[in-house]
Amino acid sequence: MQQHNTSPEDTDDDPGRKKRPYVSIAGRRLPIPHSRPARLLSGGVLVLLGIFGFLPVLGFWMIPVGLLILSYDLAAIRRWRRRLEVWWHRRKGRRD
Repeated sequence: MQQHNTSPEDTDDDPGRKKRPYVSIAGRRLPIPHSRPARLLSGGVLVLLGIFGFLPVLGFWMIPVGLLILSYDLAAIRRWRRRLEVWWHRRKGRRD
């Protein structure tokens, strides 16, 4: 799970254009909203609705996705994500 500020689609030669923020998970880049309030709202809503994952349509998958979006702006969640990533790579390295 890596976090980046730009995506390859935004590599246009227009220097005045803002780059599209995204997060990367499992080698895939997921675009996230440009504005900080929209990112906080969408991440918070995903986590909140993920708590009700036992209901139809909603799912527990929403919690990690919401936390991933929130990690872009919130340092505490970003630290948890990085620790989890380091632990995962160390664990994966022991099996090889």
